[in-house]
Amino acid sequence: MAQPWKTIDKKETPDGVLELRQRGERDFLILINGRVLMNSSANRSELALGVLACSAVADRNAPRVLIGGLGMALTLRAALNALPTSARVVIAELNPAAVDWCRGPLAQLTDCAVDDPRVSVVLDDVARVIRTAAESVGEKFDAIVIDLYEGPHAKTDSRNDPFYGSIALRNARNALVPGGVFGVWGEAPDRAFEKRLEAAGFLFERLRPGRGGLRHVVYLARKNDGRQPGAAEAKLRRPPGTAQEERIP
Repeated sequence: MAQPWKTIDKKETPDGVLELRQRGERDFLILINGRVLMNSSANRSELALGVLACSAVADRNAPRVLIGGLGMALTLRAALNALPTSARVVIAELNPAAVDWCRGPLAQLTDCAVDDPRVSVVLDDVARVIRTAAESVGEKFDAIVIDLYEGPHAKTDSRNDPFYGSIALRNARNALVPGGVFGVWGEAPDRAFEKRLEAAGFLFERLRPGRGGLRHVVYLARKNDGRQPGAAEAKLRRPPGTAQEERIP
């Protein structure tokens, strides 16, 4: 018989009640107003996002990576496992509770990835962090990874959405170094988002991690600036409009 879920912490946020629940030793849920944001047992797309985006820049000298959204730090752990010791990873997270949970009850899931010496946590909106980098002369990122709970979808404001609208995508491109990688998690494919990626100057792949069951989407894009990509980036040489449906174990 399955054990019941127990609420171990909850916080009031501008978006509603953020809640952490646990069942047994390693089963966790994060919810907002009763809606499940993350499940520790269903994470293959988040892991794929971290691995794919960061593997593409792992051979660079001291790659600098921005991850938007901490969650349970599963994407962060996957990213760290793919990156060299010289890497620097900035986590942009709005809710201090998420950071506390990842250092507390959730730490066992990721070997406390938040406290890895390569990681710095910024309590800020990732859209603002990207915009600041886009407007700066230096301090660009080799990779930007957006792992937020909805991802791009049919109701996304095509121009003004702070993460997936056309202005935000241009900011993301300008915040990346030449050949920089942009990884985005989504619940399902979104063709309008793909068109905006192309218009903003990205080459991209659409990936569907796993086999069977609910398969979310990972968009893996590269800043299209004419440079010759390394071996890890070779798949992203396809011309715009050739997004691929692929399976990742």
